[in-house]
Amino acid sequence: MNRPARVEPGRGEATWRDELPPPVVLPSGIRDWLRVARRGTGAVLVLLLGVLLILPLRGVERLFHGRRRPWTGPHVQLVCRLTLACMGIGWKRIGFPMRGPGAVVANHSSWLDILVLNAAMPVFFVSKAEVAGWPGINILTRVTDTHFVVRDPRLAQDQAREFAARVRAGHRLLFFPEGTSTDGRRLLPFKPTLFQGFLDPALPLGLAIQPVSAVYEAPPGADPRFYGWWGDMDLGPHLLAVLAMRRQGRVMVVLHDPIPVAGQTRKTLSSACEEAVRRNLAI
Repeated sequence: MNRPARVEPGRGEATWRDELPPPVVLPSGIRDWLRVARRGTGAVLVLLLGVLLILPLRGVERLFHGRRRPWTGPHVQLVCRLTLACMGIGWKRIGFPMRGPGAVVANHSSWLDILVLNAAMPVFFVSKAEVAGWPGINILTRVTDTHFVVRDPRLAQDQAREFAARVRAGHRLLFFPEGTSTDGRRLLPFKPTLFQGFLDPALPLGLAIQPVSAVYEAPPGADPRFYGWWGDMDLGPHLLAVLAMRRQGRVMVVLHDPIPVAGQTRKTLSSACEEAVRRNLAI
């Protein structure tokens, strides 16, 4: 998952990131802190148990299936669904995961995307290499086999070969074509350059990309951008604010029809995927 980019106003132009984020309301009373403790403890226990179980499961899985992940993928999916339930966040999926070789692209609103999108289908996130060093999150990314990329032209060919190998192994790699997270109420233009990797002739025939929309609904009475995490927002306070909310909101994940890669260019792929994701965000 990509960390939100620093807010930098354009050259004399107003951008959406010039808007001030909603105030983060920290827990203020005993009831708030009890909710934080109850929800946080449940979520942490589920995640820890999930990590402890996935290690031996992956060892046995590797003996029978090599790089394929037919067992641990659904395991991570179940763990994320249980974690969201512990946090009290409602969750619903519409549509079906694609079959056949391919990748997934989605809008990027929050750190919650890690749980929300993993709950929808077995996926492997693609993230910049810096995330591998984030305390706490680096454990989850390693255990869930996140695909790290380095923005270095000298490594482009090696990274392309690794991407192709993972697709051939049946991995659903998930990309965020916006390049950063948003407030959850808008969709930034997709970057066509990301889609060039899907046109590599080394990739399997019949490759397709499945667009996914993650639509967050804020808790009753809260700012519509409540679950968004962007700009210079700190993770700790935002996490506490989410856990302390008396009544949680919900998120709907829409799995759109896969888009075949054959006959496409990076620009047509980018445009088609962006249109599909935007349709359900109603923005």
